[in-house]
Amino acid sequence: MSKIDPSLFNTQESTPDWDKEPCPQCGATLELRHGKHGAFIGCASYPACDYVRPLKVIEHDQDIERVLDGSECPRCGHPLALKKGRFGLFIGCTHYPDCDHIADINDRGQAEPRCPICNKGQLVARTSRYGKRFYACNHYPDCRFVLNDQPVDERCPDCGFAILIKRKGQIHCPKKGCGYQKQGPV
Repeated sequence: MSKIDPSLFNTQESTPDWDKEPCPQCGATLELRHGKHGAFIGCASYPACDYVRPLKVIEHDQDIERVLDGSECPRCGHPLALKKGRFGLFIGCTHYPDCDHIADINDRGQAEPRCPICNKGQLVARTSRYGKRFYACNHYPDCRFVLNDQPVDERCPDCGFAILIKRKGQIHCPKKGCGYQKQGPV
């Protein structure tokens, strides 16, 4: 007497539908492959045939995690939604692809201070290719001013530099040679 239900291991019902399809380019069989971005379906006669397709096709409405109540797209007026994309979570318009507005999920609605070097641009938050957050002048490449810490729109009382930075719970002056620091707001 077996305690395991044999219907749990029935392979005939759980076979994928792409397993029976031939490759549209060369007619060979398709197989499950694994790459650095996850699983995909590829031709078995690779490298002679380079046909690939994603294992799961994501529709535009499937990437929405949650619609944000009381939010409105500044371009088209439709509601904004928290979405999941290739680089993680972001806030985007629900009327995509007609409206491609994207808002930064880390934006707290704070005013961006002016660039202390060129005095034309604003210091905006950016993300490096490694996911680290930094602050740079939006007049790049004309102005190459960059900060690794969050800027505070206050003038340094010691040296008169146009901005201060918030680092480890304290406010510091980013200018080299100026040692100004004070306990910041928690």
